[in-house]
Amino acid sequence: MTGPFAPWQQRAYDHAVAALDAGRLGHGLLLCGPAGLGKRAIADRLARHVLSGGQTDGVGRDLQLIQAGTHPDLTVVSFIPTRDGTKLRTEIVIEQIRELSQKLSLTPQYGRAQVAIIDPADVVNNAAWNALLKTLEEPQPGRYLWLLSANPMRLPATIRSRCQSLEVRLPPRAEALTWLAAQDYPESAAAEALDAARGHPGLALSWMAEGGMALRREVAADLGKLERGQLQVVETAQRWANDDHASLRLRFAADLVLAQAADPALTDPARLNKLAAWFDAANRTRDLLRTTVRADLAMVDLLLAWRDGVRGSATGGTG
Repeated sequence: MTGPFAPWQQRAYDHAVAALDAGRLGHGLLLCGPAGLGKRAIADRLARHVLSGGQTDGVGRDLQLIQAGTHPDLTVVSFIPTRDGTKLRTEIVIEQIRELSQKLSLTPQYGRAQVAIIDPADVVNNAAWNALLKTLEEPQPGRYLWLLSANPMRLPATIRSRCQSLEVRLPPRAEALTWLAAQDYPESAAAEALDAARGHPGLALSWMAEGGMALRREVAADLGKLERGQLQVVETAQRWANDDHASLRLRFAADLVLAQAADPALTDPARLNKLAAWFDAANRTRDLLRTTVRADLAMVDLLLAWRDGVRGSATGGTG
């Protein structure tokens, strides 16, 4: 999320600034909440507040350096390239944390403070957490370490217990719809996307802006045609698997099937059981996409189960 703060971002930021200005914001902060709600933007603005002494007009030296990404007292730890430089690592490793800890042990170059942001903290490996523990246990004055996480329970308990927690929560539906409408989307489209995203306005916005809602409708149509025998399983599986949207297709498929199962008009226990089993299978297949399993073969198995199993229960067959 970019641009002006959304209301839920502003609430979290105001809370953090109030705690900071009152001397109640400790060394370690765990900024958590669903991905896509703008946690990094909150951390970045909070860093500007800390390092510029509360200056916000954008003309001071600190703010200019932060904007350029060259402030010596602001460190962001995230994914770095692999040794051969061909791609990014999938985790944050001990060398990065050791370098960070060493930097935090030094005097701030501009005298006010040092801020370190680890984003995302969910991917720090165990060895790196162990290296960071001493820094959290023995903080020096004016050092701030902020961990950004969409899945805070993945962090070790020893780390969570040494951080204050600031949660960015999903906003009320009315607030989310008002915010989406302010992005120049029709209210009906915003409501459809927000429902598809289970109340997550950041996801709803990205799906409207990047074609996600059209993809969701395509998935719904494919499932219906497969159920009626109007599409070939192998061809559909190959189409679902052979682009960058395979995981999102499976998410949409699972959500659509869950909505079918939740329909009060559906009272057939056999079909309910089939839908529940297929929902689980779709999520397992989505997990398989992160492995070396061939995506198209995994999709074939899943879509065969949909065509034969769920269609069978809908028509009274045995599947």
